[in-house]
Amino acid sequence: MAGLMTSIFQGAQMNTTLHDVRSPGWTNTDVPEAVVLFLHGYGSNEQDLSSLAPAMGLTIPWASLRAPLELGRGAAAWFAITTPGVPDAEPVEAASAAIWAWVDENLDPSTRIVPIGFSQGGLMASQLLRTRPERVLAPVVLGGFVLGAPQPGDAALEAQLPSLFWGRGAEDGVIAQVAIARSSEFLPGHTSLIERIYPGLAHGINAAELSDVRDFLALELGAHVVTSA
Repeated sequence: MAGLMTSIFQGAQMNTTLHDVRSPGWTNTDVPEAVVLFLHGYGSNEQDLSSLAPAMGLTIPWASLRAPLELGRGAAAWFAITTPGVPDAEPVEAASAAIWAWVDENLDPSTRIVPIGFSQGGLMASQLLRTRPERVLAPVVLGGFVLGAPQPGDAALEAQLPSLFWGRGAEDGVIAQVAIARSSEFLPGHTSLIERIYPGLAHGINAAELSDVRDFLALELGAHVVTSA
């Protein structure tokens, strides 16, 4: 399935089809309490993180979104990489708006979203929390980081400290240290942070991290949202 929308990237207007893959049995008539949104990393696509749904035993609906910036050969990105770890705010905020447009088009206003993102997608998961915190539950940032620019929901987050899971590999050489340092400073003051660092893991996701994410979702959303490992 796909939704057609128009968004702004790096100052240029682009007509973008925001493709998605949805969980089996997805229906537009049901109004679930929460829906998981998988947000892939740079150079990947909507098929990538959908494989995490069965690995985590998700029992609630999910959708895996394709980033709107086409890179060719099936690859996509949420924004272009300029300075590693220090993205420009404008294209990141445009990508955030693109995701919210998909949410507004495809989900009931009462449905909360549970963003699970890897790498660039992890940044986008944090962006959803920082732009509409009242709509987001239990965000999961895997091998990702936060944007340096202030966002509309930051004051509310500082007051409410919602739970957020941030996992990354101890051997991750892809995410710049400046981005890690910025996130380490921002997240504890704006979320009830659960941080995990996995020895021997590079820029990826391993079984131990998936198990921790499953436990986090069960704790925050209820044991019914995941099946046991």
